[in-house]
Amino acid sequence: MSTYPSVTKYMATRLITFTPDTDIREAMDILIKKKISGAPVLDENKQLVGMLSEVDCLKTILEGLYHKKPSQKGTVEDFMSKSVKTINANKNIFDAASEFVHAGYKRLPVIEDGKLIGQISRSDILRAIQAIRPTIKHVPDSWKNRPPTMADHKKSRHSANS
Repeated sequence: MSTYPSVTKYMATRLITFTPDTDIREAMDILIKKKISGAPVLDENKQLVGMLSEVDCLKTILEGLYHKKPSQKGTVEDFMSKSVKTINANKNIFDAASEFVHAGYKRLPVIEDGKLIGQISRSDILRAIQAIRPTIKHVPDSWKNRPPTMADHKKSRHSANS
């Protein structure tokens, strides 16, 4: 059993979602209006079939290069990422942090029993980290009576040891 909080404690549960047949222009308008950088795409059975991100929306400009203007034509399905990395609801915030660091995603859909139950983002993990305050400050024996100092070449005007 993990001593760290579950991703379910910090995930968003009231999600903006799209369907594959949503017009891409409408989806972009929603992303801008809601100030979000992406959203899950669900089929008619509420199954996760993709993710639409800002980067996916930027592909509309590439579609229109031939015509010398963004095409902005098509559906979410035409531009969404179909290969979606998810995280299971039984994972903790450090599992999610590891995924974000190693995979480079901004958000991960949270899945439980094959169903989308939420979404966790990098900023959600930062909030979780801020909420976890260590109760014991451990100082290694080798540091006692001799606090560690930073090498001069690593100091900046913002360093505490300068």
